[in-house]
Amino acid sequence: MRKLLEGSRAVAEAVRLCEPQVIAAYPITPQTHIIEHLAQFVADAELHAEFINAESEFGAISIVQGAVAAGSRAFTASASQGLLLMTEVLFNIAGMRLPVVMVCANRAVSAPINIFCDHQDSMSVRDAGWIQLYVETNQEAMDSIVQAYYIAEHCELPVMLCMDGFLLTHTFEPVELLDQDTVKSYLPTFTFNRMLSPDQPHTLGAGSEPENYLEYRYAQHQAMDKSATIVTAAGDKFAAAFGRSYGLLDCYFSQDVETVFVTLGSAMGVVRDVVDTLRAQGESVGAVRLRCFRPFPAEALLAKLEKSCRVIVLEKAFSCGASGIVATELRAALQLAGVSLLVHGYICGLGGRDLTCKVVENIYQQSLAGPIAQRHGFAGINVTSSEGGG
Repeated sequence: MRKLLEGSRAVAEAVRLCEPQVIAAYPITPQTHIIEHLAQFVADAELHAEFINAESEFGAISIVQGAVAAGSRAFTASASQGLLLMTEVLFNIAGMRLPVVMVCANRAVSAPINIFCDHQDSMSVRDAGWIQLYVETNQEAMDSIVQAYYIAEHCELPVMLCMDGFLLTHTFEPVELLDQDTVKSYLPTFTFNRMLSPDQPHTLGAGSEPENYLEYRYAQHQAMDKSATIVTAAGDKFAAAFGRSYGLLDCYFSQDVETVFVTLGSAMGVVRDVVDTLRAQGESVGAVRLRCFRPFPAEALLAKLEKSCRVIVLEKAFSCGASGIVATELRAALQLAGVSLLVHGYICGLGGRDLTCKVVENIYQQSLAGPIAQRHGFAGINVTSSEGGG
């Protein structure tokens, strides 16, 4: 059954079908609609869960941490400064290997204050130890929530589902609804073998000395590396159950082409249109979307890019004083693999600025202008407004 749904409602419907026992909430634009829908489900007895209003985002993620440690499936959502206020606990959850699922409704980080979409919030916590999935559409957001619980509970690692604020959370798209019985078959009842219990007392997140801290972190890193196979398996199992396939990457005419665009999130829609236009003009171009950013799918990505001449990375976040985050990681992966490939990095869409087909086409023409890679070009920047401070 297809239905026209707001992105936030699509996510809330998927969460409801996964039957979490605990939902912790603190409102921040643009994730608030997700939590509002879940609160209504609880009030209408469509979802039997403890709905807890926290005093802050730090409190919300702490409640979820305790709930999962005690053996309950749980959910929360946040964005921007709210996500950053959670940072301490995000590291705690990952370090304790708790299978938490949360949504980041991607939004710019202040100052200046901006409520619109870019990826600076989730990219700021990319090293916290969470698997990060970035979705393109409302359908993918709904489907990926179910997969996120599957991945988290099989890896015993937390999963952050990143969806573009407003561009997805507040827009309506036709969505194929999921069937409750099929979801239950796909996602068994949650059992956490290391749950805290008075009957079998033990400790999670205990103190560590220099003699063993490195080993704990290394084990966490190994689990993250191995999780790529679970992300793939979750997508394959979902395809068998629901008929829609997902993996580490989403590729569009990416094999044996001269130029490949690489991007994340809803920007892929614009990139597809540009690829279609350029291919109609005889240009050898394709695109790859990173659906999974953590763990970074270096091997899968290199397999798609190694026969190309150039890569154009379009990303909605960057590391101030350095370069684009995705472009930097891609260049590092290429160097480690001994692959010589021209990588142009472009920062675009910060603070919700439109990434139009014209902007992407201009970037493509710039990439053809010379053999020197663009380290971190800022697409469509207004130079006069960017000068000076304040």
